[in-house]
Amino acid sequence: MSAFPLAGEARSLLERNWREGDYRGRHYAFGVPSPRSYPWQWYWDSCFHAIVRSRYEPGRARQELMTLLGAMREDGFIGHTVLWGTPLDLGRAVRYNIASRADLMTSTIQPPLIAWAWARALGDPAADPEAAAALDRHHHWLRAHRDLDGDGLLWLLQPDESGMDASPKFDHVWGRRAQGRPLFPALIHANRRLGFDARRVQAAGRPVVCEVLTNVAWSLSEQALGRPSHTPALVDRLWDERAGRFFDDVRGAVSPTPGPRRPVTWDTLAPLALPDLPDAIADRLIEEVLLAPRFAAGVPLPAVALDDPQHSSRETWWGRHRHWRGPSWVNSAWLVSLGLRRRGRDDLADAMAARLTGVVARAGFREYYEARQGYGMGAHDFGWSTLLWELADPRPPAHGR
Repeated sequence: MSAFPLAGEARSLLERNWREGDYRGRHYAFGVPSPRSYPWQWYWDSCFHAIVRSRYEPGRARQELMTLLGAMREDGFIGHTVLWGTPLDLGRAVRYNIASRADLMTSTIQPPLIAWAWARALGDPAADPEAAAALDRHHHWLRAHRDLDGDGLLWLLQPDESGMDASPKFDHVWGRRAQGRPLFPALIHANRRLGFDARRVQAAGRPVVCEVLTNVAWSLSEQALGRPSHTPALVDRLWDERAGRFFDDVRGAVSPTPGPRRPVTWDTLAPLALPDLPDAIADRLIEEVLLAPRFAAGVPLPAVALDDPQHSSRETWWGRHRHWRGPSWVNSAWLVSLGLRRRGRDDLADAMAARLTGVVARAGFREYYEARQGYGMGAHDFGWSTLLWELADPRPPAHGR
């Protein structure tokens, strides 16, 4: 597979997906996740695009991240999806988290990676006053509206805010209203009536979740801005020493399930990306989770352990809503690889890269891949799968983070 022109193919895809123009008096310039399936700007997708693009075109990487910051409301909120160019059609309006079809953005968040993505791609955000001011305002909103306990950790009001959408780990929280389940539109409607306000949702007795991956992203971004790390709080609240796994903290769950009985999902490995994760925890995650056959035997990195009863890579009547219930994702593998390389386990990171390169050479840059055989699934020409370039040819971050 060494003949596969990874760098050239990744660069070509990002160029094809680039969009630029003016809308509602604002200029935009960014890469769509996928031309057919995802025609707008998605928050954490753009963070990943910018990291890869900075390898060869840092000016456009900055444009992508500034476009995301340019959509920000005056109070600092940035939505999960920014609807540049055209508003939602009626069909999507039912399924998207908007208060009105006139909105520029959806009203929910995604993992807040942008400050960390800036640091990795472009260097210290403090060196760019325009970006630094915008990032500070964004982080202020997140602390004010999503740190429900005052310990620095963020809480979610919908499963799609985690970026993992229909993961089975949310089934016990929202039941039939979980994403990918029949009544998910009812959850959107209920939260719309509460203004998509996490404090009002919690006060109404509805589920909220202190979620692992979201708080990994948050801690990385806070550290990128030179602020104290939230990793100690994340470990204190979400690490289960006996089980050797991270579990979400949940309030108001429909049918609460004790941590060790919940599905084994990839996000328990996400804290490996944290530079200050305690060594003992990192070693357990690598030896007991990542290297166990339930993950190691799959294409990097299965969303759900291969032997877990909730694992499913098959397509169903609700199609791509199964995408976090088993299939493998490049962004997950890349985030975990950062921790492996930091701990001197380049052999494991290189093996992940080699297997994924073979899969992508056969199937192309797809949204996700069947976890055992590696055939492509979901959207074609998927932007963040170009992170394989970062995985296969690692380079130091621009700001040492």
